[in-house]
Amino acid sequence: MVSDAALTHIALHVRDLDACIAFYGDYCGLALVHDRQDESGRVVWLAEPARAEDFIIVLIPGGPGRDQGEGDYSHLGFALDSRVSVDAIAAKADADGRLAWAPREEPYPVGYYCGVRDPDGNMVEFSYGQPLGPGAA
Repeated sequence: MVSDAALTHIALHVRDLDACIAFYGDYCGLALVHDRQDESGRVVWLAEPARAEDFIIVLIPGGPGRDQGEGDYSHLGFALDSRVSVDAIAAKADADGRLAWAPREEPYPVGYYCGVRDPDGNMVEFSYGQPLGPGAA
């Protein structure tokens, strides 16, 4: 058993790197903290501005895209500070044609949430009232 392991990043192969950088900046407030180009291609790191030392999302171009099935609830989760914030993200996503799950309330620990598709087809959940992050119950 490894007792000192710490989750530091998730890496996603994406079809359109620039569209994904823009999405995660616009919808999630993530900032570009590393941008590397070498013989194998471009790789970027995104992070919450104050958490770049703790956790990053790595984006790598050349992915096949993601086509999640109806019952596949794989997603990245972002906690928000209020139900109003969840509703605002849902309205923006609906206007942008990205809303996958309209806002809904589930019993604790799920809380209030909506689902949005990133440009690559990955699902991103925005929630309020879960036991993690802002709005933690």
